[in-house]
Amino acid sequence: MDNNIISKELNKDTIGSMIYEIRGEKVMLDFELAQLYGYTTKRFNEQVKNNIDKFPQRYRFQLTKQEVIDLQRSKNSTTALWAQRTGERGYLPYAFTEQGI
Repeated sequence: MDNNIISKELNKDTIGSMIYEIRGEKVMLDFELAQLYGYTTKRFNEQVKNNIDKFPQRYRFQLTKQEVIDLQRSKNSTTALWAQRTGERGYLPYAFTEQGI
């Protein structure tokens, strides 16, 4: 990982805008975590799959289409980011709980 990639200013507001409440859990989405850590979403999710024993279902779950629609309605930034990523991925985003992050 190239530490220079993490150029986004990390502060309470930046991180706070990436936290969502889904299924009663506070979570962050895979594409935003990948961005923070300087990976592509595909590579980030590959790393998770390669270490799947560290990410049981209680730490990570895939969003439903309806959950994505609800997120799009509530946060415009998520809509734009996810729409950009849709071409890269043929699946819905993953959400990571605090323990999964």
